[in-house]
Amino acid sequence: MSLFINLITVSRIVLGAIIFVLLTRTELYWCAFVLFFIASITDYFDGYLARKYNLVSQLGEILDPIADKILIVFLLFAIAVNLTSYFIGFLSAVIITREIWVGALRDFNARQQNTNATRVTFLAKIKTTIQLFTISTYLLGLAMNNMVIVLIADIMLFLSFIITVYTGWVYTLNTFKR
Repeated sequence: MSLFINLITVSRIVLGAIIFVLLTRTELYWCAFVLFFIASITDYFDGYLARKYNLVSQLGEILDPIADKILIVFLLFAIAVNLTSYFIGFLSAVIITREIWVGALRDFNARQQNTNATRVTFLAKIKTTIQLFTISTYLLGLAMNNMVIVLIADIMLFLSFIITVYTGWVYTLNTFKR
């Protein structure tokens, strides 16, 4: 069962690459939207199963946030390219930079036996949820060819950007405060 749960987690990485490719063809936007919806659900489902069956593992704890980040990176890049948007590209680059930075902070804190400084917070979970919902909104706007929905997604991406930068700042302060 533990292997099954980890395979669910890894499926997000594979789905991210597949969805990226689907976004190269306008007739496949709906498929991309549906697959992303499935990928987003696996983010909840793998954690739920691991907790329900008491199969939380170190590998799962490491893989889960990595799978989330890889899925998000694939889709943010694909959307920025698809919409030829420097706005999306810039905000996405900052979001991705924050994710790399927090990963480095977690590694640093693990070496310093200070893992509480970068323990996942409720706001960080909200951040991931908003990022996934934002990407879903972009994909829906593309699938429906509706630029008003894309504009709403732009606003949501900016909100996600603010929360992402803020949580990165909090993790940084927690790491380096004496």
